[in-house]
Amino acid sequence: MKMKIPENFNLGAASSAWQTEGWSGKKDGQDSYLDDWFKNEYFVWHDGKGPDVATDFMNRYQEDIDLMKKIGLNSYRTSVNWSRFFTDYDNLTVDEEYAKHIDDVINALIKANVRPMIAIEHYDVPQYLQNKYGGWNSRKVVDLYVKYAKILFERYGDRVKDWFTFNEPIVPQTRIYLDAVRYPHIVDPQQWMQWNYHKVLATAKTVAIYHQMNQGGKIGVIHNWEFAYPRSKTYDPDVLAAHRFDLLNNRIFVDPLVKGSYSQELIALLKENNIMFRYHSEDQQLIKNNTIDYIGLNLYKPARVKQREYEWNNNSPFSIKKYYSDFDLPGRKYNASRGWEIYPPMMYDLAMVMKIDYHNFPWFISENGMGIENEQKYKNSDGIIQDDYRINYIRENLYWLIKAVNDGANCQGYMLWAFTDNVSPMNAFKNRYGLVEIDLENNLKRRMKKSGYWYADLISKRTLPDDSAYSYKSTFEENKQ
Repeated sequence: MKMKIPENFNLGAASSAWQTEGWSGKKDGQDSYLDDWFKNEYFVWHDGKGPDVATDFMNRYQEDIDLMKKIGLNSYRTSVNWSRFFTDYDNLTVDEEYAKHIDDVINALIKANVRPMIAIEHYDVPQYLQNKYGGWNSRKVVDLYVKYAKILFERYGDRVKDWFTFNEPIVPQTRIYLDAVRYPHIVDPQQWMQWNYHKVLATAKTVAIYHQMNQGGKIGVIHNWEFAYPRSKTYDPDVLAAHRFDLLNNRIFVDPLVKGSYSQELIALLKENNIMFRYHSEDQQLIKNNTIDYIGLNLYKPARVKQREYEWNNNSPFSIKKYYSDFDLPGRKYNASRGWEIYPPMMYDLAMVMKIDYHNFPWFISENGMGIENEQKYKNSDGIIQDDYRINYIRENLYWLIKAVNDGANCQGYMLWAFTDNVSPMNAFKNRYGLVEIDLENNLKRRMKKSGYWYADLISKRTLPDDSAYSYKSTFEENKQ
């Protein structure tokens, strides 16, 4: 028996500008936050590799797009590098060489029958704006971002019909200002929340402009959903811990962008912890009137949480961990390279959250994938990586996602992270995610892995085995019984 993948269900792959382009052609003063971090702390990036070379997509994009066509990708989600798009960020002077590169990539994708899906910002706020205005702490940066987005729509909106204001908008400030694990390691929870808010405001303002332009496309955001399961579903303190985890990691963005307003429970928590964001009186109506058209959700691993084990130190700066402790599920299946739990039924559970809590708002999986170390040891005699572990991972996750679609979820697609191996923050090329290998020892040679051939067959036949190697039922299925 086979599970049929609906014909209108998108099967694609994703990456980003900064993780692939490299610095070829980059001019002085065009550093992004990521570039500045790499220059100042190159030693925390695995083997000292980072955005300077990446996969050299700047020069080799046609090779990659040819492989996308060979695999038959329905779409490719990437981004425009904000820091490289201008030579003057205050006066919005466009770097025409870089702008032409974006033109060329879009045209090449369309010629290959691959739909371009473009994020306007993916961790790459220009370092100039960070130094001068404090980055997303400033409404000036919000206004400059909105003007930047409008220029993108004017230049590329005739061909690009899928736009996203941000990819994972919560991540940079969480890692910089809350966890302080990323450069420049500043503990400032109030600034964390201000960045969160200003990205919501920037999204609403950008949505308003895009809709006014009537270009016939859609605009949304990509959010990295952190799906929390309580240790015990019958122990109220554990359930509350999972709820607050969800509120501060997910609803903090998804509610205002999809529903048009923050939950009052979240606002109360922010005030209680003295991290309420600054806002203008007219902002509330602006956010309410300009919700997104659809949302992409990045989903990799579950969070298992329980009631806090120890009393919180009230002299400590705010952290989301104030409200929970981690719980390691005994016997869990996990990726030994990342330490991340593998739990494919989470796809179904997220789909039901979107169906029930967000009234079947349109969405898709914008990232899901498996990063493995030392993949070269899995090469066969022909030099092709035999990544059956990735094939099984995709198959199991897609099984639960299509099952949810068959049960009425409004999920419109699945995008694998990533199309090629690429650079990740700090991990660099340590964990490989691609359908296509980037051979660092052989002039960045591209070579399809076994999963690339398998994904091509999946896209062509649009069927899955009507079973899953995963024995667990989803939370929502258990609740039906």
